[in-house]
Amino acid sequence: MTLRRFLAERDIVFSVRRYGIDAVNFMALGLFGSLICGLILKGAGEWLHLPWLAETGRQAQSAMGAAIGTGVAFALKAPPAVWLAGAVTGTAGAALGGPVGAFVAAAAGAEAGKLVSKTTPADIIVTPAVTLVAGTAAAQFVGPLTAALMTQLGTLITAAVAWQPLLMGMAVAVLMGMLLTLPVSSAALAIALSLDGAAAGAATVGCCAQMVGFAVMGFRENGWGGLLGQGLGTSMLQMPNIINNPRIWLPPTLTGAILGPVAVLGFNMSNIPAGAGMGTSGLVGQIGTFAAMGNAPAVWFAVILLHFVLPAALTLLIAAPLRRIGWIREGDLTLRS
Repeated sequence: MTLRRFLAERDIVFSVRRYGIDAVNFMALGLFGSLICGLILKGAGEWLHLPWLAETGRQAQSAMGAAIGTGVAFALKAPPAVWLAGAVTGTAGAALGGPVGAFVAAAAGAEAGKLVSKTTPADIIVTPAVTLVAGTAAAQFVGPLTAALMTQLGTLITAAVAWQPLLMGMAVAVLMGMLLTLPVSSAALAIALSLDGAAAGAATVGCCAQMVGFAVMGFRENGWGGLLGQGLGTSMLQMPNIINNPRIWLPPTLTGAILGPVAVLGFNMSNIPAGAGMGTSGLVGQIGTFAAMGNAPAVWFAVILLHFVLPAALTLLIAAPLRRIGWIREGDLTLRS
């Protein structure tokens, strides 16, 4: 039996689809179900003076590694004994390498567990044991390296925005905004990079430009449901329409390019990593901004202006001539179920 055939029988597939889309998206779901939702609940508990709710949020945040581990193992189509053990491998990876470390440890453990699953009479012991050994070994040897690499990259981006706020503020806003709309997770990237400070402020504005921009630009086609679904949910809903007509991506992307430097140079906007790649999704970007900058009236004004008002106004302004020349047509932004 060839190695390729053996791996195929074990359902071990090293492909962009399996790892770059499926596994990464489930990593993002793990982040949402733990760290990001925990941030929302913790903030709500503190604002409402409900200690039990704030503690719920803190517990959710501390379970990030387990949530990522089980999510990644599930995405890799691991059997139950393997993806349940992923809670342990993900926790080990997160402790040493953050979100990316959790991803690597969970993936290594899941694929090793799949290799031996249902091959011995003692499967109930052997399969999770192999998963745990392989996953924690990956956490020990690869986790610190990935953590250092992502931290250094995040530090480089933050320094670049501080050094060249105009161009780098524009670049970060555009890149993070486009990643938010693509079927990958800008939130996971921002957290993995530990993106904070001015770079996080630019990233947040770029994400808001995509979400609010698409929401208002498609209001005539999608009504209030589409406005809320995109404005507080995700601009990823527009991906089928972007594939059909890429020009509809121009107004929100150009809006992000304009507002990124404005956020950095004009308002000194910042954020925390958990909010930097979220935009207006669940208002996490705004909660993160208040956590980073406080909730003074000036901060509220900047958030309302840069995260909502200007993204809506500029996107509509840029889209108007594109509609007149036929680059954006009636129905191009209609959401399809």
